[in-house]
Amino acid sequence: MSEKKLALVTGASRGIGFAIAQRLISDGFRVVGTATSEAGADKLREALQRSGSEHDALVLNIGDSAQTDEALAGLQDQFGTPSVVVNNAGITRDNLFLRLNEDDWSAVLNTNLTGVFRVCKALSKAMLKQKAGSIINISSIIGTTGNAGQSNYAAAKAGLEGFTRSLAQEIASRNITVNCVAPGFIQTDMTDVLPEAQKEAILASIPGKRFGQVGDIAGAVSFLASDDARYITGQTIHVNGGMNMG
Repeated sequence: MSEKKLALVTGASRGIGFAIAQRLISDGFRVVGTATSEAGADKLREALQRSGSEHDALVLNIGDSAQTDEALAGLQDQFGTPSVVVNNAGITRDNLFLRLNEDDWSAVLNTNLTGVFRVCKALSKAMLKQKAGSIINISSIIGTTGNAGQSNYAAAKAGLEGFTRSLAQEIASRNITVNCVAPGFIQTDMTDVLPEAQKEAILASIPGKRFGQVGDIAGAVSFLASDDARYITGQTIHVNGGMNMG
């Protein structure tokens, strides 16, 4: 087994999650990333192992309680207890509230909030015994500001930040920190397809006058996972170019 500290990154197959996985590899961690399908995990494993054969990937569907428990038990059996857990996996089911059905409301809450609970529940006992670690939950500016058409997503991310503060209080004495990183508008394949008029309207609301890059989020995660952040817990670090301050 590698002597490097282990980092688990959920939802690591693309975008922000993949950038976080790559940054933690460069920081010296052994990284296991997750995807929701065998094909996705195979592709992710191939990409991560370009940086070293010690890195790996597994299938994880945090929306499924039984599968999450089984996958994370297997993770611990094969790799040991993570020192860093980055809860990045999530989904969207956007619609205006009057058109939003209960299935889409429940799906987003189940994955984006309860899914993080499942991951933390499955790993927390081992991390407590280890008496060291960092849990980093990826929230969103939408959890603070809200956004038309995303009441389910906003509720899940606001709940995630409250969950983070509560868990942080419970396990701080075991030398485990729990924090959030809340991205603003980050340039990904999702923002690339936005109409130009919508992009211009978003940019007008950002004092920094640019979309963030996935590396901006990975950098914040890298800091929270480092020894430099050992006295920071229960916080939400906003990375949004000044779009929301406070």
